[in-house]
Amino acid sequence: MDDFFELLKCDLEMIQIRVMSPSSPDAAWCLEQYFLELGRRFDSGFNPSLTLPASAADMTPPCGLFLVAYLREKPVGCAGLKFYIESKIGMIKRMWVAPEARGQGFGRRMLNELELRAKAAGISILRLETNQTLKEAIDLYRKSGYREVAPFNDELYADFWFEKRI
Repeated sequence: MDDFFELLKCDLEMIQIRVMSPSSPDAAWCLEQYFLELGRRFDSGFNPSLTLPASAADMTPPCGLFLVAYLREKPVGCAGLKFYIESKIGMIKRMWVAPEARGQGFGRRMLNELELRAKAAGISILRLETNQTLKEAIDLYRKSGYREVAPFNDELYADFWFEKRI
């Protein structure tokens, strides 16, 4: 039994979430994989030029931030956050976990990290929109206390809009 906990501790120590520039090579790779996956999963495909913008500048301090999740130094996920400080609202953007890393808590850990950092920046409400095809993401958001709200933007690919007070 002690060996099991030691192995688990080892694996947990190999999981890291880092704030990075969205333009860094690992972040760019994650974003590319994210867009490719949306293109495969959405019935109508996915064209990044038609979605609401979330530029590198939008997700770089002081305007926001970008996280990359690593397992054994390999990038396996990402998530961005845009700050609207005046209104105390943050927008979660580009959240993705590699298929081979799903089910290990990366999404939940990144979401928790986004919430902590948003709160520290003075944000009191987090919002996001998502597509009906991304059922595992919708489930994560609901289990994490996000509630469905009326559309707050005109995102072409969104079927659901969520919000959480933090």
